[in-house]
Amino acid sequence: MSVRVYVPCDSGALSMGAERVAKAIRAEAERRGLVIELVRNGSRGLYWLETLVEVGTADGRVAYGPVKVADVASLFDADFLHGGAHALHLGITDQLPWLKNQERLTFARVGITDPVSLDDYLAHDGYRGLRNALAMTPDAIVQQVTDSGLRGRGGAAFPTGIKWKTVAGCVADQKYIVCNADEGDSGTYSDRMIMEDDPYVLIEGMTIAAIAVGATQGYIYLRSEYPHALVSLNTAIERAQAAGYLGEHILGSAHTFHLEVRRAAGAYVCGEETSLLESLEGKRGLVRFKPPLPAIEGLFGKPTVVNNVISLATVPIVLDKGAEYYRDYGMGRSRGTLPIQLAGNIKQPGLVEKAFGVTLRELLYDYGGGSASGRPIRAVQVGGPLGAYLPESQFDTPLDYEKFSEIWAVLGHGGIVAFDDTVDMAKMARYAFEFCAVESCGKCTPCRIGSTRGVEVMDNIMQGKQVSKNIALVRDLSDTLLNGSLCALGGMTPYPVLSALNHFPEDFSKASAITSETALADPA
Repeated sequence: MSVRVYVPCDSGALSMGAERVAKAIRAEAERRGLVIELVRNGSRGLYWLETLVEVGTADGRVAYGPVKVADVASLFDADFLHGGAHALHLGITDQLPWLKNQERLTFARVGITDPVSLDDYLAHDGYRGLRNALAMTPDAIVQQVTDSGLRGRGGAAFPTGIKWKTVAGCVADQKYIVCNADEGDSGTYSDRMIMEDDPYVLIEGMTIAAIAVGATQGYIYLRSEYPHALVSLNTAIERAQAAGYLGEHILGSAHTFHLEVRRAAGAYVCGEETSLLESLEGKRGLVRFKPPLPAIEGLFGKPTVVNNVISLATVPIVLDKGAEYYRDYGMGRSRGTLPIQLAGNIKQPGLVEKAFGVTLRELLYDYGGGSASGRPIRAVQVGGPLGAYLPESQFDTPLDYEKFSEIWAVLGHGGIVAFDDTVDMAKMARYAFEFCAVESCGKCTPCRIGSTRGVEVMDNIMQGKQVSKNIALVRDLSDTLLNGSLCALGGMTPYPVLSALNHFPEDFSKASAITSETALADPA
């Protein structure tokens, strides 16, 4: 009987040499006359241990990592096919503390199954949510999602059930389901992992949404920099349709749902839902005025559900296990779990799915292992390039939408980027303005002009020119951006700028002090 060997096909693992490791394992097995079944699974999310190789044994899957091509021969010598001892031996994968202490709901199959194997998906509880949905009325489906407390995981945290109820209540000859898969925030990769490592769960979630609101057509607006996700999604869509889970008369029912993947335009602003819709229609990605809301007049002027990948991928477990099951996780109004992505100057980067309520300190040290440099973590940015910078004094804040709002911060898409004590926060504030200036669609003046002026003012501060006056000007510009911008790109740029200024004021006076010292040393 052949032994199953699992090597990830996730692009994060591929970047660490997973493809070369897989070929080396296959070649070494052939050279030794051993029969193996090489399975290309998704990543478990332990990116500091990639390439993570697993072997199926009677006691469970045993992990080895990080495996390089040069390690393959010695793994065979150590009889790793039967869980043999080796320097890279990590133990039973499911028992690794980093994984064992998570609450994997949305990511329950990620890293376990062959992503495009429909048989694997079905064997691991796939499409149970859809089957339950087909036995329910559309209103009952919407109510289940509402009762679960699921909120938008793309950053806005708007209740998913309310959005669906609005679309369901509209009378129209055509309705759409649009998945926002234009994952552009720094330090985020949970959407990519779902699409590459468990694409069927997203397809199932979109199909349930379609049945709930009466839509017959769906689009996945995919970030253009995700070629591996494009292949996995198209393969899964083709296989799901061939098996009757998509298309006409889904599983013999009266429901129809067609699904396509569309490549994004490569603009950060197209992650904003109305700009995304403009781009999907073949136009320049400019932000629309609201109202009307996309739920009423969305794609091609029709009622449209626009949800993030994680929001839609979470729906199947709600319909499978029930609203109460999902709602029992979390705290306050933040129910369920959040896939958290650790990145930046961190020793153990990777994806952690935890119920709301875990603190930043736990994530940074218990899971992240502290900084990669070994120096103190001075600041973390949560929520992408427009998220606030949080100092060490706020690391005990629990991950909860309302708790973060209380400290003038956002959870966003769950990305956490760590910085050690060598970071210059004045430079980070300047970068926020620069990012906004580069990515602005140009439709509104505060964002288009204010961000450009912000870069200029920050340059003056960093050169020690009229620091107090220019800091006041930064605050004034931030107020204009916050209250006058058409969308969140300009409206949230003040979060990183003002948080850097408020929590790390010494970095803004540093340049002034250096300039003064230089002048004293050289009066000429």
